[in-house]
Amino acid sequence: MANLNRVFLIGNLTRDPELRYTPGGAAVTSFGLAINTSISRPDGETKEDVCFVKVVVWGKQAETCKQYLVKGRLVCVEGRLMYRSWQQDGKTRSTLEVRADRVQFLGARREEGAAAAVSAAASSEDVAMEEPVGEGAAGEEPPF
Repeated sequence: MANLNRVFLIGNLTRDPELRYTPGGAAVTSFGLAINTSISRPDGETKEDVCFVKVVVWGKQAETCKQYLVKGRLVCVEGRLMYRSWQQDGKTRSTLEVRADRVQFLGARREEGAAAAVSAAASSEDVAMEEPVGEGAAGEEPPF
């Protein structure tokens, strides 16, 4: 039987991306994504529902996300669901997150300051994600 683990999400960043580096030197960026959905009720009333998802991006694309994305920016994320668990303070913690293979920047930039020097083409750039390679990247957990 075939298996498929693929997600496509379009939403707004809930916070500015956080960039970190693993001990092996691999770049890792994480950010929250809010996906809004309108649900029509039988009585004709529309209800807004929001789903919050944690997104993790690796490699060169992680650095690009940190450079160009800000809270509120609309993005399209393509990736896969990843489940992680770890020990913290004697308790087992776990999380379900999206590991992005591709992040496409949508909509207009909100910052005009330093980002104004960047061409409009760069803001909608599609950077294909490379799998982490080298020391520590293959089986390493994100540093957060």
